[in-house]
Amino acid sequence: MDTKTRILNAAELLFADKGFSGTSLREITSIAEVNLAAVNYHFGSKKELIKALMKRYLDVLAPSLITSLSDILENTDKPSLEQVFSAFVEPLLSLNKLHENGTSNFLQLLGHSYTDSQGFLRWFITNNYPGIIDNFTAAVHKAYPELTSEDIFWRLHFTMGTAVFTMSSTEALIDIASNDFGLKLDVADVIKRIIPYVAAGVGAPIAR
Repeated sequence: MDTKTRILNAAELLFADKGFSGTSLREITSIAEVNLAAVNYHFGSKKELIKALMKRYLDVLAPSLITSLSDILENTDKPSLEQVFSAFVEPLLSLNKLHENGTSNFLQLLGHSYTDSQGFLRWFITNNYPGIIDNFTAAVHKAYPELTSEDIFWRLHFTMGTAVFTMSSTEALIDIASNDFGLKLDVADVIKRIIPYVAAGVGAPIAR
């Protein structure tokens, strides 16, 4: 494994667990078994390292997710919100092929981009992968046209919180489901259980 990949892998584990603000470059170099100069050489700064880590996932996720959402926009006259959110399932699960626990790690990293006040990262995603946000917003609006842009902002923010909390607790939830209910679940099963819940939340009556 080359030095750049070792740094990215170490950063992913630490950032997903402790957040961007809670992780130092020295912790990353210790796990990756490289010196600080290697991080500066390959990435230039912690901010650029974070961007590179998200890019590694988004370059894989974006094309398949945009295709799934485009299919809903072009081929479904009146989609349900469950259909819109279901469009995320296969693209997200494909991230496990990219890296072990890729789906869960990516969602935690995405959550940290909000909770750690990483404004530059939201700007990076919006400007480099506009098709994700544009197609998703358009699909939600097609499913529930009465929602304003502000309504969608709040409801998707709450949805993100639900998804990030759930994915950060996936192993514990799978263990509880097994011990308490005799269920044998995996990450895909957990994601599929989130969809009706978040769809119902986004589709709740509008309070003015």
